[in-house]
Amino acid sequence: MTCNRRTVLATALAAAVTLSVPSAFAAKPLVIGFSQVGAESEWRTANTVSIKEAAKKEGITLKFADAQQKQENQVKAIRSFIAQRVDVIAFSPVVESGWDTVLREAKRANIPVILTDRAVNVSDPSLYVSFLGSDFVEEGRRAGRWLVERQKKAPDAVLNIVELQGTVGSAPALDRKKGFEEVIAGNPKLKVIRSQTGDFTRAKGKEVMEAFLKAEGKKINVLYAHNDDMAIGAIQAIEEAGLKPGKDILVISIDGVKGAFEAMISGKLNVTVECNPLLGPQLMQIAKDVVAKKPVPKRVVTQEGVFPAEVAAKEFPNRKY
Repeated sequence: MTCNRRTVLATALAAAVTLSVPSAFAAKPLVIGFSQVGAESEWRTANTVSIKEAAKKEGITLKFADAQQKQENQVKAIRSFIAQRVDVIAFSPVVESGWDTVLREAKRANIPVILTDRAVNVSDPSLYVSFLGSDFVEEGRRAGRWLVERQKKAPDAVLNIVELQGTVGSAPALDRKKGFEEVIAGNPKLKVIRSQTGDFTRAKGKEVMEAFLKAEGKKINVLYAHNDDMAIGAIQAIEEAGLKPGKDILVISIDGVKGAFEAMISGKLNVTVECNPLLGPQLMQIAKDVVAKKPVPKRVVTQEGVFPAEVAAKEFPNRKY
């Protein structure tokens, strides 16, 4: 009997120890340090929400920093993430250049870096493991192609274009300008007469469009805005000048946010080129794969479309941002 009691006790003790081991050595949650550009537009807000919700769903600890559209704030945030020894650093860079030093610091700390939404221009591509985002040059091309097709309705007409650029030095501003110019270059009837940054914000878009109208007035036939928020601000300026946006001045923009669809339904915006902000789930998967030492693509391009005003009412209920 004594022997049996000892056997039962030993078995129970072993079971208790076995049960306690997993909880004592449970895997720590993945920690991602993410530096966001800011909150300059509807697109950016949707992008932030997508990333935060995806991290929560995956049980990932997200250390979030808002750069308020300043590169120095992002550099500080990245250095803070390095000091905290996060597992992965992800960020959407304010501008393309000026990242070599801080990204080398991350590499020396053996912390992988993922770019989201925007690219960087660095001397060593190994400073980041993957770039997830849109093809901004192609977005500019799509905007240009829409205008080229529209111009065919009045082939003899010269269309004077004003351009609202995004943040100076940012990848989307540089690339959307490049793609648009590439397409319209072959058509001498399409001329960009004014081009200035609106910093991707609605208020600045309105302010710059007011200046364009004051300088050029009714010479303006087309507005090409690098994002919807600037276009919506510019639409307000056009209306205040006594003109009809979408008719007197064609309005082309990029992003595909709900506000743009509402403007198209109202006849004030002619076309928006989609730029999908819902990158959260893809970012979390790439981060998990990187930490697990699985191979990841150097470039992950999001799938997007073009939405002219004619389809806005039908498509609007499907928009998630």
